[in-house]
Amino acid sequence: MADTTTQAPEVDTSPIAPTLDRRNSLEKALQHRPDEQDLRNRHILLDTTAAPALQARQQELERQRITDNLKKGLSKRPEKEELVEKNILPESGVAPALQEKQRELEKHMRKDSLEKKMEARPDRGELVKEGILKENEEAIAES
Repeated sequence: MADTTTQAPEVDTSPIAPTLDRRNSLEKALQHRPDEQDLRNRHILLDTTAAPALQARQQELERQRITDNLKKGLSKRPEKEELVEKNILPESGVAPALQEKQRELEKHMRKDSLEKKMEARPDRGELVKEGILKENEEAIAES
């Protein structure tokens, strides 16, 4: 058998960082520390005058108040049928994501229909022959 002696590993006893360096780094960090108002503006600190022991309860009550207001507002919200009757919502069975495309398509279809009707419209001479327009109306319209 081989003779194995167990040696304890050496422990590094040197300081992690010199004490002066640690103190200087702490001072630098404190110099760049944001002020209290900045932390409140960024919602890191609560902007309240309540005692710290009551701040959690105050926050819970505020959240409950907001929830209650939302529920009350949603209960007063008109039904979809009422909004359709008032022409606030379009009457459509299409998904909301497709409604804009549907409106564009309807607009283009109306435009095409009007253009076809304008092309098939009789000219002024035919309207005078059929007695729809009078001769003097044609002269006034041309000038």
